[in-house]
Amino acid sequence: MATIRELARLCGVSPATVSRVFNNPKVVNAKTREQVLRTARQIGYLPNESARTLATKKSFMVGLVWDTDHRRPGWRHPFFQEILIGLKTALSGRGYHLLMLATSEEPTEDSYVRAVRRHNLDGVVVIDSGTWDPSLRRLAESGIPCVSLDRPVQGPRATYVTSDNIGGARLAVRHLHERGRRAIATITGPAHTRPGAERLQGYHDELAALGLPRRPELVVEGDFYLSGGHAAMRRLLEADDRPDAVFVAGDEMAVGALVAIGEAGLKVPEDIALVGFDDIEVAALVPPGLTTVAQDKDGFGTAAAEAVVSMINGADAPPPRILPATLVVRGSSTPPL
Repeated sequence: MATIRELARLCGVSPATVSRVFNNPKVVNAKTREQVLRTARQIGYLPNESARTLATKKSFMVGLVWDTDHRRPGWRHPFFQEILIGLKTALSGRGYHLLMLATSEEPTEDSYVRAVRRHNLDGVVVIDSGTWDPSLRRLAESGIPCVSLDRPVQGPRATYVTSDNIGGARLAVRHLHERGRRAIATITGPAHTRPGAERLQGYHDELAALGLPRRPELVVEGDFYLSGGHAAMRRLLEADDRPDAVFVAGDEMAVGALVAIGEAGLKVPEDIALVGFDDIEVAALVPPGLTTVAQDKDGFGTAAAEAVVSMINGADAPPPRILPATLVVRGSSTPPL
């Protein structure tokens, strides 16, 4: 196995400089840092993690608390999976490993704090999929560097990252209106979640801006999952005055809605136009292609990694990050007028 002295000799720098590249990279100029890292990959050099931990008093491990609400199969949701890939990549690029702390059992108030301390973790990222129980509040308030995704948190070293859910929903409704649709329904996310509530608010805000009336019968709550979207769409199809367009607050629900429309003998977009939210991989694959509001999934991971690492290194909690959402137009909302 290659040693630090071999790596230093090949790079023409001192062993101390190599050590700083791995333990305190900001003090090394970018050209030297890139040369050391590139050569390390070429010769298979790996820093001694135990020595690194002793020298820096850090474990270089970040915990992932993935709250699956203990009732829903949150682990398999494609949006969360894509965020997880971005988070892992962003942390790896900063020299940190990711350790999952998710549990299928009802946690106690201090269970996550104890788990973080037991594993000597430097910080945590929380992916919340429904409930924000006392154990998660206690974690945010503990002083442990903590970044939450899609859920506002309060604590001395806590912040969060989310998308512009309101603006994204408004883009979806405006697009449907521009395509000539006037009876625009929505299948919402769970009302107790931030994305669910904000996307519904954006839907109502844009209806008001366009001069369209609120119609309670055109609002059906879903659950962000395939079966929930299918059931909600069937309810909308049973209405006396069927909608001519539906904004669905999550792509997986939108796929379920697409199936329900086909089962009813109707066509998308000729009879009912659809717009989803997330831009998961399957959105481009289902016929006729799902128009959707894209979230910056890589941006979620990068922003979370930047925030938690900065707090680990002693910075104050950064302000919350609200990432932009963009409309991706595909066949489910066309053809044109």
